Amino acid sequence: MAGTTVPIELPVIDISDPHDPAVGKAMLDAAAKYGFLYVNSKGTDFTVEDVDRGFGLSKKFFSSPAEERQICRIQPNNHGWSGMHIETLDPEHQRTGDFKEAMNFGDFKGGKAQQPLPPSLTPHEAEINGFAEICNKTCTRILTLLALGLEIQEDFFTTRHDPNTGPTGSILRYLWYPSIFSSETASYRHDKDVRAGAHSDYGSITLLFQRPGQPGLEILTPEGSWAPVPIVPGTAAEAEQYPFPPILVNIGDLLSYWTDGLLKSTVHRVVFPLAEQQSPNPQDRYTLVYFCHPVNETELVPVPSAIVAAHRERTGGVAADGKVGFGGGAGHLMPGKRPLTAHEHLMSRLEATYGFTKE
Repeated sequence: MAGTTVPIELPVIDISDPHDPAVGKAMLDAAAKYGFLYVNSKGTDFTVEDVDRGFGLSKKFFSSPAEERQICRIQPNNHGWSGMHIETLDPEHQRTGDFKEAMNFGDFKGGKAQQPLPPSLTPHEAEINGFAEICNKTCTRILTLLALGLEIQEDFFTTRHDPNTGPTGSILRYLWYPSIFSSETASYRHDKDVRAGAHSDYGSITLLFQRPGQPGLEILTPEGSWAPVPIVPGTAAEAEQYPFPPILVNIGDLLSYWTDGLLKSTVHRVVFPLAEQQSPNPQDRYTLVYFCHPVNETELVPVPSAIVAAHRERTGGVAADGKVGFGGGAGHLMPGKRPLTAHEHLMSRLEATYGFTKE
């Protein structure tokens, strides 16, 4: 396993004006270099209350009786609850499944969940939907800025992610990682086990909300070492400017493919940090995640960007990590030579993670 390096420094970007070409350029640069960046929470529509409520509902769900969580066990459409060790994100290197539980919410329709909800969350359907809607609005701003950075039509990505035009693969996810001294982690082995195995995300972009004092995320650097990602960037004095930790944003495989590897889908994992292993009072780690995916029937055709074309010319459409985009072969074509759809791409990834048969 690669060694751990010093924490990585990522830019913090203000997205309050999603039509500023300079911000779009800064976002493109960060997405191409790191694949990760922070979004200043002041530049979004989230309030402290929104985020606190989301974490409160997550804790309420994961502390509910197991038989209630079983009501909404995860299905092949990626909606529902997955229990401890159900996911194995890095089967090649993990001896056991991830030390985490998750609850996935798909698209809401008319404010209503299109999946079973457990008793603990049924009274909070509107709040969960509201949080997901603000996540989607935030992603719309980010995708608009990325389009500006790529010098293509502003709505190239957003029209292909609009849930009003059809179902998407987007997911709001509650995540719980028990502390190292929890009964849930009794089988944990140092230097062998991780909370979430090394992986890259499947979709377009991901929003990650974290809590102070609950670290664990690491990204794989180009040098092949693991770098911790601070929950709050900068100094302690700088951290005071944020009403809650900045939202961490990362590029997913689909957007990387869409841009022939120009935008980087960086491999990352969640570990039991050494500080937690040595702490007399370790915390459980809770995160809220929004995975943004296009409308299911979106055809993954090349992005019409001169910047992407120049990158393709230089690299042949192969990213630094070896992932292939459109220019690197027929990875985006189905047997009939038609473009792969966003839904087909997602189902192939889920099948590998859960062993589900593609729908």
